[in-house]
Amino acid sequence: MGRLAAGWCRCWELWLHPGELPAPCSLPAEPITCPGRCKVQGQDRGPGMAAGRQMERLLFLLAVLQLLAATTAVYKQWIPNTNFETASNWDKGRVPCARDVVHFEKDKVISVFVRSPHALTDMYLPLSGEFVLAAGAAFTAFDGSWDPGCDSGGTVRFADAEHHAWFDPTLWQDVLPSGELKAAGPVFSVDEERVPCRHDDVIFQPQSSFRVNTDSSQPVIHLRSISVMGQELNTPSSWAEYLGGPSAPLQFHGNGTLQVTGTGCPDKSGCACGNTLDGPRICAALLRASGMQCPEPACQNPLQPLGHCCGVCGATINLDFTPDFDLQKYQDRLVQELLSQPKYAGVQMAISKVHKAQPLLGALPRGAAPLIQIVLVDDRAGGQAGTAAEQLAADIMESIAQHGEALGISSGKMEVATGSTASGQVGSHPVSRITVGTVMGLLFSLLLLGGILFLYRKGKLRFPALALPQPWHRLEEPTVPAPDRDQGFDNPVFSVEPPDAHLGEEIPKDLQVFYLNPLYDASETET
Repeated sequence: MGRLAAGWCRCWELWLHPGELPAPCSLPAEPITCPGRCKVQGQDRGPGMAAGRQMERLLFLLAVLQLLAATTAVYKQWIPNTNFETASNWDKGRVPCARDVVHFEKDKVISVFVRSPHALTDMYLPLSGEFVLAAGAAFTAFDGSWDPGCDSGGTVRFADAEHHAWFDPTLWQDVLPSGELKAAGPVFSVDEERVPCRHDDVIFQPQSSFRVNTDSSQPVIHLRSISVMGQELNTPSSWAEYLGGPSAPLQFHGNGTLQVTGTGCPDKSGCACGNTLDGPRICAALLRASGMQCPEPACQNPLQPLGHCCGVCGATINLDFTPDFDLQKYQDRLVQELLSQPKYAGVQMAISKVHKAQPLLGALPRGAAPLIQIVLVDDRAGGQAGTAAEQLAADIMESIAQHGEALGISSGKMEVATGSTASGQVGSHPVSRITVGTVMGLLFSLLLLGGILFLYRKGKLRFPALALPQPWHRLEEPTVPAPDRDQGFDNPVFSVEPPDAHLGEEIPKDLQVFYLNPLYDASETET
């Protein structure tokens, strides 16, 4: 980095978290070379001035690139920890004090971060685990002196951290790249997307320990990156190296394997989350506190958005899109032009790409097709529940009818459920001619099949392969009684003539006349 003047130096880990104060470096008065893992704050002098300016430009460019990436990247932070100083990690709801005996279950695997020094009467340690000590942290034996915060001692047990599951939406929170909580806004996520998706960045709080159960219905859980103890791991090789270290087995357990890819969503129309297979796990964890029962909705037939555990009152819009569609730009457009209006202050929106099974003619499955799902809910109650979301959905559909083609939207279908109406399809706005042609083709096919069935039932159309007698055939064709005696067989195909009478003889009126086949020679059969 060049020869730098005396100043302030701090390691890269602290530099990545500007909220922490840097430690002063003991530097001589003469210019020195800064250590490789430290950043010097100050002014360059002498020959190092040009190098310092180039470094400033480079850092500024990196900051701009990080801001641009932050607009599309999604960061989710794990909430629980196994820190020694966290009161909720102990069965008595407080941090152990000097007169206490600390007890860790011997068969529990655990990693515990310790921030400060502690005096204890005694401590029972697990057979497999670790303490991660911060600078200045230590354990000492209690010498019997008075402790103002610990009048009466006892046994304090460390709580079980095995039940903290990866697919529990309540254990994750949306954060900024710096780790700060993202401010609440009008945009929310369906339940499956509250857990890290395949292109998200995962952050475990720095200066903190944890243990998470990764049991999953999918063998591999893909992620863009994972940050542990302030270190970002965003390549498969760096993650594999970390998994081979001593701490990873104490932090992660379960049948699911975490895999870092280092790549974000490559499609501007968005990417599906990828948590569908673990949807039952997500819903079970979310509804465990309520006895696996969803809250009673205010509408009669609530909507069931894809990726959401419970029905909602409001509106859903499914969009078919073209390659020109940009999900992030369209979301920003909806927020700025519609959701920001005062009349929609209580409305929240979730928008993402999902895969929905598409039936053919309403019966035969045709596979899963990608579409953009918009979920709109509001804070109104009773008979007004969902009415503001319904109005917003109508405005969105009107905008699609006017500008959908320019935005890359080919068609949109809206469904609503409010406190005063049942759920159902309210409007559908096809934008492209292809959608209209498809609908007309399906209608023509249904009319054609109906006409064929009508002609078949009326007897105007016959299929040789269908030889089974039909009920209406038996009604229209009565059975002819058999003759008293056998006179051969009648051939209804040919015309028949009565037998010739002798010339000049009159045929008696009571003479019985038989119809015989003219091609049949009776003499040939008499033997």
